[in-house]
Amino acid sequence: MYRARLFAVRHAGAFEWIYARLESVMIALDPVFARIGYDRVERPVALVERTAKGLLFDCRMCGQCVLSSTGMSCPMNCPKQLRNGPCGGVRPGGYCEVKPWMQCVWVLAWDGATRMQGGQKIRDVQPPVDRSLEGSSSWLRVSREKAARLRESGDARRTAVARAFPDARAHEPAVAPLAPEPPSAVNPEGRR
Repeated sequence: MYRARLFAVRHAGAFEWIYARLESVMIALDPVFARIGYDRVERPVALVERTAKGLLFDCRMCGQCVLSSTGMSCPMNCPKQLRNGPCGGVRPGGYCEVKPWMQCVWVLAWDGATRMQGGQKIRDVQPPVDRSLEGSSSWLRVSREKAARLRESGDARRTAVARAFPDARAHEPAVAPLAPEPPSAVNPEGRR
């Protein structure tokens, strides 16, 4: 597993690209997941996620994956489970003070972040681990949240004109074609 972790860090940019594609597929599947029910989909998706991320990143399935922020180095592999940087005990050569044979997870994280397009996200402060999410699929949770935000922003764009002109329907019924705009409305100074 340790060698797989090192491989993932060395190829962090490729894994970032793969994850972006996976995430877009998961977002596109949101209507299907919603119809089936997210509770029913959770177990099979979590099983696939546990298998894939376990083999590649030695994932601990904390339910709040930050691999895309930490250069594909899972901070849960730190013996102290530090989520926002290394402890003060990093040995010379970047090795862990608790497990001297292992490179510090955060030394690897910084290395992996330099290989990623979104490598600056490593500077973001992560919230503490919510233990109630352990074992759940972070892929499913993140894609569901992003799909909801996309729906909301789409609704906001569709209703922006209606919010800007609240009494437009009273003057222009929905079944009638829109009247042409007067020149003064198109060009406020009245010039053509």
